[in-house]
Amino acid sequence: MLTVANPGDTHAYGADLWTERVSGELCELFGARGGAYFVFNGTAANVLGLSLLLRPYEAVICAETSHLNVDECGAVERLLGSKLLTVPSPDGKLTPDLIATRLGGRNDEHRAQPRVVAVAQVTELGTCYSLEELRALREFCRGNELHLFIDGARLGNAAAHLGCSLADMAAQADVLSFGGTKNGAVAAEAVIVMADGLTAAVPFQRKQLLQLASKMRFLAAQFAGLLEEQTWLRNALHSNAMAQRLADGIREIPGVSVWQAVQSNAVFAAMDPRYIEPLQREWGFYVWDDQEHVVRLMTAFDTSEADVDSFVASLREVALSPV
Repeated sequence: MLTVANPGDTHAYGADLWTERVSGELCELFGARGGAYFVFNGTAANVLGLSLLLRPYEAVICAETSHLNVDECGAVERLLGSKLLTVPSPDGKLTPDLIATRLGGRNDEHRAQPRVVAVAQVTELGTCYSLEELRALREFCRGNELHLFIDGARLGNAAAHLGCSLADMAAQADVLSFGGTKNGAVAAEAVIVMADGLTAAVPFQRKQLLQLASKMRFLAAQFAGLLEEQTWLRNALHSNAMAQRLADGIREIPGVSVWQAVQSNAVFAAMDPRYIEPLQREWGFYVWDDQEHVVRLMTAFDTSEADVDSFVASLREVALSPV
């Protein structure tokens, strides 16, 4: 789609037909009244989305393992001035009871005020909220004057796992992101605003946060490609299936145990530490937990069965090699 969008000239900064058409298609897909706005990367999507829901003295409740807390270099704190109130969670998911533990100090001017609950769908541990869990979070937030933000970097994988529509999940959020880059795009994410009352600030916040693209049509065109014939869903189904194939292949190897339920394109596995360094000479993956020797193995839209089987064979060879 990038080559299709390239010829000729058009208006800049999103005032083009590509951006108008694709943002409209995204709004229809999500059931969003507020609009769809394109940015360059996932951290920017999270920061922009949260900026629409927060004042500087207000705080975000999130899982301790959340991308916001662990992998965004303090972007929310620095750019928005908003404190993160983290909650330990063994599976990466928040519950109303966990959120309630961070609601102390309301109306105390000495303390940051909880205002937004941020969850990832799927989580950083590869686990997926059910629709019932999302609805419970939404109802709790409504009852406690909290907004709900969904980091949807892998939202397509969640929809593929749950067998639901994007709108089913989006209906529970005030604002969410829809990840393109992790599902086949080159460099594009979308911020979906569900309610029209939040949109007035978007143009200004996006500009201040360095995310207003002059050639916006090239971001929109990437989502046009993902939306065409539900490419986003086909890619997500494939990457999920490859993760399940990977988990099935490694779980019987001595010294390896699958650590979390496989509900997306992530496999977390505790591994004999002697296996890790030899494997990393040939394969790229992260050690997630140094103490427990847990590694994170990710599959993608372009991972093949042969790729998975080759990794499993490499792991089996390392496991069976003499110490």
